Amino acid sequence: MLRIGYVRLRDETSAGETAMLKAMGCHVVRAEEPIPPGVDEFAVLDSILDFIGPGDQLVVTRLDHLGRGGRNVLEVVERLEQRGAILFVTEPELSTEGNGGRALKAALQAVAALEPPGLVRRRRPAAAEEIRELQQAGIGPVEIARRLGVSRMTVWRKLRAVEA
Repeated sequence: MLRIGYVRLRDETSAGETAMLKAMGCHVVRAEEPIPPGVDEFAVLDSILDFIGPGDQLVVTRLDHLGRGGRNVLEVVERLEQRGAILFVTEPELSTEGNGGRALKAALQAVAALEPPGLVRRRRPAAAEEIRELQQAGIGPVEIARRLGVSRMTVWRKLRAVEA
């Protein structure tokens, strides 16, 4: 089982969260850097959700690190569920495993139902032409993914589609 820590860097207290996740036994800790407006602010989280596998665990210090509202958090929980992975939150201690997981998901569904529409986070669609142009400029797939706010797999798929 792989334990992946995820933290959103906002201020100096975020460094303490990174250290705490490492101390909790996370094999990898990924941090979401503050980004300029207009760029996918959850690019690192999206790449984790594309990579995480069955039995793996995503560890966060707080639920609000996963999205702007209940719908966003519910979307992350459902994506983890589809991948066979588990969410573990340290403050308060919550997990999507077992009966507590069903209760957490039900609570998130209730909160999401009360939220006004429009808070749903959408992934930025990556244009194949834009990816191809960056590749032709000598930029590698990892850097292309970072610049466009998409996962590396998205970059590879788009490049494969263009070549075909």
